[in-house]
Amino acid sequence: MLPYKEQIIDDYTLREFSQDTPSFEFVWHRDKEDRTIQPTGNTDWLFQLDNDIPRLLTKDKLFIPKETYHRLIKGTGDLKIRVWKMNT
Repeated sequence: MLPYKEQIIDDYTLREFSQDTPSFEFVWHRDKEDRTIQPTGNTDWLFQLDNDIPRLLTKDKLFIPKETYHRLIKGTGDLKIRVWKMNT
């Protein structure tokens, strides 16, 4: 089971991560396509790419190259992000 709910909206997917999800559910993983993510509002959740320090998710779009390990680090409140997948 995935640690989020998702809804497809136009050209992106809206994902919602609950603050009630245990932290251990947010595992290192990689995806088969490039993608860009952007939170829908202010948050204190963190994002970490492999071999990099965790950084605060801001309103800026963040590019994640395919096959690159990454993870979310849970903050307070629920997190909603837009995800744009690029098929390559």
